[in-house]
Amino acid sequence: MTVTVLVADDQALVRTGLRMILETRDDIEVVGEAENGAEAVRLAAQTLPDIVLMDLRMPGVDGVQATQQLTTAEHRPSVIVLTTFDEDELLYAALRAGAGGFLLKDARPAELVEAIRVVAGGEALLAPRVTRRLLDRFVAEVHPEPVATPHLAELTNREIEVLTLIAQAASNAEIAAKLDVTEGTVKTHVSAILRKLGLRDRVQAVVLAYDLGLVRPKSPGGS
Repeated sequence: MTVTVLVADDQALVRTGLRMILETRDDIEVVGEAENGAEAVRLAAQTLPDIVLMDLRMPGVDGVQATQQLTTAEHRPSVIVLTTFDEDELLYAALRAGAGGFLLKDARPAELVEAIRVVAGGEALLAPRVTRRLLDRFVAEVHPEPVATPHLAELTNREIEVLTLIAQAASNAEIAAKLDVTEGTVKTHVSAILRKLGLRDRVQAVVLAYDLGLVRPKSPGGS
């Protein structure tokens, strides 16, 4: 299966570099380039990509706004945010807007390709160290106390365990080993969690788990 990709970045050299990396792979096709968020939304409606590689800082409609529009459109591509370590606030906003994951801009070409394949396969792309730092920094500001949701009562105890481990950025294999079950069983639990809570992917599950207080932000001086 060929994964179609739209590249959105305001720097032409960056777009060209990403295209050159991706077009060396037989299973990835770049279907368009956008220099701002508005153009990314317009081209996505025309080309219907599987994945949008989204820069956060672009003129006019930025990456966060474009992500919000893309993830609520009729055709909903998965969005992978391209970020740097100094863009925490924008990245957190993009994750809340529906981005399916993120990749640091200094990632190696092989990591970029693998990221696209992972997200195209339905998995979230979460770097544990960066994700935990983001959530520890911002969730307490947004929800200083756990929020209640009637849907949580629909989860079984095992599903709550799985959701908690997802929030700790554990992979399916790591969850399976922790709970002594098969990866297939974990995938079934994850699907049930997303369905019952009305979530699109694991990124939303991580944010919600923090909101619910299943995982709490570390204190500033914590380890």
